[in-house]
Amino acid sequence: MKSVTRSLRILEAVAHHQPVTVGELTKLFGLPKSTVQRTLVSLNEAGWLRANRQDTTRWEIGARVLAVRPAALQGSSLFAAAREPMIRLRDALNETIHLSVPDALQCMVVVDRVDCAHAVRTYYAIGDTSPLHATATGRAILAHLPPADVDELVAHRLERYSDATTVDPAELRAELKRVRTDGYAVNRNQYRPDVCAIAAPVLDEDGTPLASVAVSMPDSRYDADRLPEWGRLVADTASGISDRRLGA
Repeated sequence: MKSVTRSLRILEAVAHHQPVTVGELTKLFGLPKSTVQRTLVSLNEAGWLRANRQDTTRWEIGARVLAVRPAALQGSSLFAAAREPMIRLRDALNETIHLSVPDALQCMVVVDRVDCAHAVRTYYAIGDTSPLHATATGRAILAHLPPADVDELVAHRLERYSDATTVDPAELRAELKRVRTDGYAVNRNQYRPDVCAIAAPVLDEDGTPLASVAVSMPDSRYDADRLPEWGRLVADTASGISDRRLGA
């Protein structure tokens, strides 16, 4: 049991300090470097930790943690408040609706989904992750974060996922300004080919973005002329979720 407790403490430390090196964890716990390294490798093999893509000597939280997190959220006030409005939005548009939450600036994580009736539809599994800068759900969050957080994100090279991905920091900031003005973000083939989405933020009482609700569809069913209508419906749904969560 002592080794299990040690592994959990190291996992928690990585989550708090990520991306973190073996040396930093060794100093933090006062353990032999070999012990820390062995624990990190074991957690990596189980999917709980992964090496940072920019610096493989540093460790960060892995996909298994992100996949477990949605299950933990299912009893939360956010999950309970969002379910009914998401179903109503699905019924109004007959397209797939997603609820996603940010994992700091690392990624967005899908925590709930309501499927549409179309045989051909977009699909994200619960626990799937996606980048903030290349998705509507992510930009809906970024638009309401402090400027320092956006600066931190763009300080690293923004990864290009398609020819449409916004990777220029100035263009991204201009897009976030538009999101704040319009109340919703748009993704047309910027992350996954032939996948479009419109997302709006679910805000806390102080304006902090807690989640994004999005409608997603194949590019073949995207209609630019209907964007203002769709955007208003998504934004109203997100606002309704915020109100339900706060008991308004």
